[in-house]
Amino acid sequence: MSSSTLRIETARVFKPLLVPSRYKGAHGGRGSGKSHFFAELGVRECYQLRGTRWLCGRQIQKSLKESAKQLIEDKIRAIGLASYFDCQSDRIITPGDGVISFQGLQEHTAESIKSFEGYRIFWGEEANKLSQKSVQILRPTFRTEGSEMWFSWNPQRKSDPVDELLRGPHAEELGAIVVKANWADNPWFPDVLNKDREYDLKYNAETYQHVWEGAYATIVKGAYYAESLVRAQREGRIGRVSRDPLQAIRVFCDLGGSSATADAFSMWVTQFVGREIRILNYYEAVGQAAASHMAWLRDEGYEGAHIWLPHDGTQSHGPSDTTWKGAFEAAGFKKVQVVKNQGKGAARQRIEAGRRRFPAMWFNESTTKPGIEALGSHHEKRDDERNVGLGPEHDWSSHAADAFGLMALVYEGPKPPETVKRAPFVAQVDKQDGAWLGS
Repeated sequence: MSSSTLRIETARVFKPLLVPSRYKGAHGGRGSGKSHFFAELGVRECYQLRGTRWLCGRQIQKSLKESAKQLIEDKIRAIGLASYFDCQSDRIITPGDGVISFQGLQEHTAESIKSFEGYRIFWGEEANKLSQKSVQILRPTFRTEGSEMWFSWNPQRKSDPVDELLRGPHAEELGAIVVKANWADNPWFPDVLNKDREYDLKYNAETYQHVWEGAYATIVKGAYYAESLVRAQREGRIGRVSRDPLQAIRVFCDLGGSSATADAFSMWVTQFVGREIRILNYYEAVGQAAASHMAWLRDEGYEGAHIWLPHDGTQSHGPSDTTWKGAFEAAGFKKVQVVKNQGKGAARQRIEAGRRRFPAMWFNESTTKPGIEALGSHHEKRDDERNVGLGPEHDWSSHAADAFGLMALVYEGPKPPETVKRAPFVAQVDKQDGAWLGS
């Protein structure tokens, strides 16, 4: 077979990716054929350009079973090129003594990744899981003339490094070719998958758009607040919420640090209006000094807010050795309250309080979306081998969820009006005419 006779059927949605480009990306939901397309494209490139070296990488790859090796081998056989490739136990030798390698990127450093200099193609599978560090060290490594970097993924968050790179505000400057591909774009979409899709559309509405239509994941199945968020969306409690000028602003915080690797500092800005909890704004920052958080509050017009801090608000932080409570007060916030430690099971108490109060909550979507996404992702850490829960997972969503739970613990609805006690009615009979007299 000569390269001139090599023909591979390709879905129309992927046609833009057939021309050379430094960066290529395909994002979308399940069943779109993204992985199949890049596997076939890579096999074609290796066959047509002898000596091609191709790295297939994932953020975490504990074994080759988690890699695309089997898929690529299947494509080699299906296209009829088995005699041109040597499929070995841990790699695939390509025509002209090239190679296809498979690596997990989590443990690589800027030095160790240099072993792949001279490779012409990189394919990042499940690219939404690639860390910022991995993206940063990969880009300068693949720098040979005509090198290409391919990414395929189902979007998770807008802030994920691959989305920032290929779909962010500066993506056009890279000259990247990026397509969105979903199940409806796949002319070979199998019936068995379509039945799964229809089932999820009917019974898993909270995750359908992410899983099948490639939308960002706003609600993760099994998240603590998944059902509450779905109900709030259906009831129209996530939309536009205005500030009441006559009601106090209340800010609930989860504390972070000022170093680049510190936990995030999070704040929910709310008002308690009657029996409603109106959530006006959400703020999160990593590695910023305390003054920047307080400056944001003032810039947003919350300088008179009542601030609630978790129990560690009285502990020293930063180089000035001041407490968070002291820092807020020094910045002009006069109403600062530290909530005492709830003790053992505090995280669970916050979650239960949040679930209990959720039906009273209204969210201003445009300013709280990052916080809502965090609530939709906050979930339990599990030991799958023993099938037991290990408590809330500490990840990027934890800080928003902790501040949210603090708000729910503090909230007290309006008290019922006091009942005025009246003297008992005593009926008396006038002995002269028998009439009843009330006293």
